[in-house]
Amino acid sequence: MEKPVLSPNFTIEDIHKLREYNYEMTKHMTDEERMDYYNKAGRAFQREIEAARLQEAR
Repeated sequence: MEKPVLSPNFTIEDIHKLREYNYEMTKHMTDEERMDYYNKAGRAFQREIEAARLQEAR
């Protein structure tokens, strides 16, 4: 399944697309694989937030 294209206004349909995409990506994973998948994405997002905060502080 391809990564969903989200609308600029981020609607409820976008949320449905994201949930369906995440389900399809993780449905055959073990619990450990699923935790690694979400933790990896979470850490990447956390780095983005920290980088944005550093840029804002300048």
